[in-house]
Amino acid sequence: MSGSGHRRRRWLTGATTRAEKLRAVRGLASLGGLAGVLVALMLIPTACTAGVGARDAARWFQTPPDGLESLGVPQRSTILAADGSKIATFFYQNRVDVELDAIAPAVRQAVVAIEDSRFYEHGALDTEGTLRALATNLSSGDVEQGGSGITQQYVKNLLLVQAESDAERQAATEVTVARKIRELRYAVAIEEKLPKDEILRRYLNIAYFGDGAYGIEAASRHYFSKHASQLDLAEAALLAGVIRYPHAYNPVENPEMARERRDVVLDRMVELGWADPARAERIKGRSIGLDLEEVDNGCVTSDAPFFCDYVQREILTDKAFGETAKDRERLLKRGGLTIRTTLDPKAQRAAQRAVEKFVPPKNDAHLAAAEAMVEPGTGQIKAMVVGRELGDGTERGKTWINFAADASHGSSIGMQAGSTFKPFTLAAALDEGMPFGTRLMAPRTYTPTGFRNCDGERVGDPNARLRNSGDGTGGREFSLVTGTRNSVNTFFLALEKEVGLCDTVEMAEELGMKQAGGDPLEQYPSFTLGSNPVSPLRLAAAYAAFGARGEYCEPIAITRVTDASGKKLKVPGADCREALDEGVADAVSHILRGVLTEGTAAGRGIGRPAAGKTGTVDDFSAAWFAGYTPDLASAVWVGDPRGGYEYPMESVCLEGRCYGAVYGATLPAPIWQQSMRGALQGTEETPFQRPPGHFFSKGSGLDRVDVPDVRGMELGDALDRLREAGLKVSFGDRMPSARFPRGTIAEMSPGPGSAEPGTTIHLRVSDGPEDEDEPGGGDPGDDPGDEPTFPPDDPTLPPDPNGPIGD
Repeated sequence: MSGSGHRRRRWLTGATTRAEKLRAVRGLASLGGLAGVLVALMLIPTACTAGVGARDAARWFQTPPDGLESLGVPQRSTILAADGSKIATFFYQNRVDVELDAIAPAVRQAVVAIEDSRFYEHGALDTEGTLRALATNLSSGDVEQGGSGITQQYVKNLLLVQAESDAERQAATEVTVARKIRELRYAVAIEEKLPKDEILRRYLNIAYFGDGAYGIEAASRHYFSKHASQLDLAEAALLAGVIRYPHAYNPVENPEMARERRDVVLDRMVELGWADPARAERIKGRSIGLDLEEVDNGCVTSDAPFFCDYVQREILTDKAFGETAKDRERLLKRGGLTIRTTLDPKAQRAAQRAVEKFVPPKNDAHLAAAEAMVEPGTGQIKAMVVGRELGDGTERGKTWINFAADASHGSSIGMQAGSTFKPFTLAAALDEGMPFGTRLMAPRTYTPTGFRNCDGERVGDPNARLRNSGDGTGGREFSLVTGTRNSVNTFFLALEKEVGLCDTVEMAEELGMKQAGGDPLEQYPSFTLGSNPVSPLRLAAAYAAFGARGEYCEPIAITRVTDASGKKLKVPGADCREALDEGVADAVSHILRGVLTEGTAAGRGIGRPAAGKTGTVDDFSAAWFAGYTPDLASAVWVGDPRGGYEYPMESVCLEGRCYGAVYGATLPAPIWQQSMRGALQGTEETPFQRPPGHFFSKGSGLDRVDVPDVRGMELGDALDRLREAGLKVSFGDRMPSARFPRGTIAEMSPGPGSAEPGTTIHLRVSDGPEDEDEPGGGDPGDDPGDEPTFPPDDPTLPPDPNGPIGD
């Protein structure tokens, strides 16, 4: 000060050396003000490389820098469910870009007032403000006034956010003349190219407002749980004050300092005539009044964490979203993407509840469960659940591994599928024209010889003895229907040999199956018993093809992606194709429906037409159920992540209920049943189609039953006996009979013996001996064409005497 007796030192004079000038620049730049830039400009002639004149330097400075058009700010990406609800957000910086009209006028005024009140009056360099700040700061030796205007602050932030490594960030913030000149070059180019309102908009969207909030919209949502368009004067002044020193003025960490800074902003607005003095004083008497809203980054806190993780990995691994891994990560975390997915929140909640009900995340048995749901005909993944929290696997009840997906999307190497692979052998047999009634002997043990893989090589161990365990037993003859319903291992080994191992493998591959680790399916006789490790997602997609009448679609999680500008990006498709003849698929469904009514999962229906298959892996090391309707398919796995063979599911207790051993019908089927009911609740059911008639050429394939001899019985007793045997009944005309009294059964066709369940037995009721006085008399049965008709009003018979009776 003038009264101190000390003369101010003149920092820059004609005698100042170049080295002294550069030291001065570095000292001033360390204060972060525009003063450093201004002095740097003074030094351009001497700072330039030898041989480059001042005119060339000026021309270089005025030339717009390369890459100006491509510079953008990182924005957060959002993953949405099919109904538009948010699943998760990803960001390098939590930022939501908005237009200027989506920012309250009070915010614009407050920021301009405190940061650059002459913003609309000067160009890239505010000479008046810079000289004033330079003089003040040189006098005090500290930063008392800022010199950088809004445009230059925007450029500084813009160059900083482009830096992705520590080295790049250091280069963007180092105190050098070259950096200051580079920043000013950008500022000049931007001022020439963009109107002031657009520069202000961009600045408000890039500025850091502390506590992890980048840009005014993210800051508004974070601190006040509202949009930037809804901010009032008090809130606007608070946020405007944070920009200068976002850490020091962080309203969460330092509320008193933030309040003081807010009041400074209000005073400045009053000074400029931009705020009413009385209103400003009222605001200064109030606390800052935060209403915090946290924004989670990533999948851990998502309501669908493993589906979210699947989507994230899809983007990070698929070259459709970038040529390199770095490009893809940059796109996800900086690109402001809106990622619309296939997830059905209702199905997701239903699956989550079912899995956690039967296999809680922190159960004492250490078991886990996983389920994937896929829509037939589209391949869209509707739900994906793992019975764990997404997180560090060293903590109980958590895992980073997505047991529902393949290794490429979840790090899981898969689990052996057990008997859920038998339908692929069944489909191959039906595809070759085998009718339902085809019967094969299923021994109690099976020696796998005579098998060849797709290379024509013999495979199988002649010393092995494969047996029936888990779901079914053998020792007799079975049809395609009964062998499947009872899940008979040795029957399916015999069927696989009949069809051909290669044909069975190719059927599974045609339906999208491969090992979870990405390798092709291994080709051994035990293939049909589910020896290959697979994921629930792959299995659900394959079963969905049965529900879609043979149309297979690759499972997809993403339907649409748009970038920050609204441009659509290309996304991987489902590549749907006809993998199986419609009639063959209908035949598979016809047989698998019986698993839920008469087979290993009897009683696990869902109140609408459904089909499925249980799976129990050797030694109870894993258990499965996969099933479907024409509208939705699902696969459920239950096992011990520590290793199924080391920790088999025997003598298991969950939620107070103990199981001697866990089969496919024990836990997976109930999970499937509950989740499917919930997912399909409120939707119209779609029926399966009847298989082509040639599949019935050898009958229905059901086990034969004894047909009782009901001749001579009263009508009611005869009906009861036939129904008890699982047979249906139809009636012909009455017939005269001297052998059987009137009103009893005189004739049945087919006669006593054996027949398949559901066979219709045609009955004729006796009308007693024929009256010899009537024309046409004679021995009973001599002329059946002249028999009297069945009285339609006879109270002992049903109203429609020619209609079938029975189930």
